[in-house]
Amino acid sequence: MNLKVLLPFQIFAEQSGVSRIVAETRAGSFGLLPHRLDCVAALSPGILIYQTAEGGEVYVAVDEGVLVEQEFLTLDEEERNVRSVMDKLETGLLRRLAAYQHG
Repeated sequence: MNLKVLLPFQIFAEQSGVSRIVAETRAGSFGLLPHRLDCVAALSPGILIYQTAEGGEVYVAVDEGVLVEQEFLTLDEEERNVRSVMDKLETGLLRRLAAYQHG
């Protein structure tokens, strides 16, 4: 994952290769791992923790803010083709099942 800690007028920290993030919200601790679905969380004053393979755990004091984690899928051509074929197979199977039920 990539992490950016933004202040109103500058970038405070920017880190790639983050393996986990833990932040405090009003409902308690909130953790993020790679490949998690997109999410947003309002942060409470506390400590934001992130971990990288090279640097270990890093602690950042947070007054308040918003945590946004976005997952972007970049599919290569082969994966797109495989998904297209699978979609066609699933659609054909569902049509045959529906015809069998009604016939």
